[in-house]
Amino acid sequence: MAPLRNNDPDAAGTGTGTDWNTQELLLMREVMKMVGRSLAPAFVLREMLHLMSELLGLNRGRMVLAGETRPGAERTAAVRHAYGLTAEEVQRGVFRWGEGVTGRVLETGVPAIVQDVDAEPLFLFRTVPRERLPQQTVAFIALPIEVNGATIGVLGCHRIRSRQRHLNDDLAVLRILATLAGQLLRLEQLVAEQTRQLVARNAALARALDSASARYGLIGRSPALLQALAELERVSQSQATVLLLGESGTGKELFARAVHLASGRHDQPFIKVNCSAIPDTLFESELFGYEKGAFTGANAARAGWFEQADGGTIFLDEIGELPLAMQSKLLRTLQEGTLVRLGGTRELKVNVRLVAATNRDLAAEVQAGRFRQDLYYRLNVIPIRLPSLRERGEDVRALALHFVNRANQTHQRNVNLAPDALARLEAHDWPGNIRELGNLIERLVLLADHTLVTAATLERFMPEGSGTPPPPPALGEAPVVRDYQSAQSHSANALREALTRHHGNQSRAAQSLGLTLRQFAYRLRKAGLR
Repeated sequence: MAPLRNNDPDAAGTGTGTDWNTQELLLMREVMKMVGRSLAPAFVLREMLHLMSELLGLNRGRMVLAGETRPGAERTAAVRHAYGLTAEEVQRGVFRWGEGVTGRVLETGVPAIVQDVDAEPLFLFRTVPRERLPQQTVAFIALPIEVNGATIGVLGCHRIRSRQRHLNDDLAVLRILATLAGQLLRLEQLVAEQTRQLVARNAALARALDSASARYGLIGRSPALLQALAELERVSQSQATVLLLGESGTGKELFARAVHLASGRHDQPFIKVNCSAIPDTLFESELFGYEKGAFTGANAARAGWFEQADGGTIFLDEIGELPLAMQSKLLRTLQEGTLVRLGGTRELKVNVRLVAATNRDLAAEVQAGRFRQDLYYRLNVIPIRLPSLRERGEDVRALALHFVNRANQTHQRNVNLAPDALARLEAHDWPGNIRELGNLIERLVLLADHTLVTAATLERFMPEGSGTPPPPPALGEAPVVRDYQSAQSHSANALREALTRHHGNQSRAAQSLGLTLRQFAYRLRKAGLR
């Protein structure tokens, strides 16, 4: 509906030839149409006040709504939605309970009809000064807006008395609109309360998930992870060196810290050193420290990482990057428990448990002459292979929820993953392992447009969406474009065999049969296999 244009809002609807019944029906139809398009009260209520003015001549409409009640504070209400009021007038529209005509309606819940604002002592002219109103006799109507029997606001408007329309007709329409406003505001309260409960429930579930599945900060319950943890706990009380092996991004630092936490040294320092980040010329001074005057700029003595870890655990990540010259000095420290600072002559005793990690094949490095064989044997006392995320498919869901919860707290967001999005994450191979999953989730939380992320939304964040063409389907896999499949296209045995072949992974089973996940799930339900 194209709104009526009139430079004088108080003149709207004053004509003698106006068909009021048609105007009322038009107003109601437009208001209900807006409710159908959006349940957001702010939008509907503002347009409702607009239509009241344009179609019925009920001008300067305002919704005065109660604010939050604080213990010991005086109750107030303020103009929240208005039409025909300036921003300054809206700001002035604040009323205490029982103050003026509006405050009386808030306090008593009884409608107020002021036939002449100039003759009513209770009328405050707080929102609109008298000089801004027409010179004619101006009436004011204020009706309570109720939710569950309690008055939470007031629907108010001005009305020119000299016009050909009965006051009772205006009151009947305003009562309907006030009732509708109350219902919309009640709906907003219910949605807000339900949202708060869902947020609290999600937070509780996330905490429960973390506490139930996290040991030493390691999330998951897959057999591969539990086996690595069992090996870790069996050797945690010994003093032997632990060598963590596995692909990049599998969580070696967390495992190293777990070795420390599970040992008797858990109250002592845990020092982590990334060997790939230290220049060759600084290795000795970083690991073993230096004395004053050992080199230009050494104005004071400094303890190295081994001294700082005395009594505790030192974690040397990417130990395969250690230069050969430093490998012999490290071996001596491990064998004798002593070190000599750079530029010093005095041996210092250190009691340190070493945990080392690498994604290199150290045996191959020994054969190539890039790693000392004796140091390799010293490090390889207790090797623990960390599983890749491909081997921990059942942990992807728990890890994804953990990362979502952490990213939401860090970035003050409220993003959640839909079940189909979690299924899509489980179907991915994750060549970058846990680090890749964590980075993707953080990017998703920061950039997602909606609070609930579906598989369709997730797809643009997945690595395949970066523009690299997908590989051709292997033998037995589903083609990129699927032909039409009837609902009876696969027998129950075929569905069961596909599930067995893919160890219960529905996404992979569906792909092998040329079905989407939704089609596969539908056939499972039809066959009674769900």
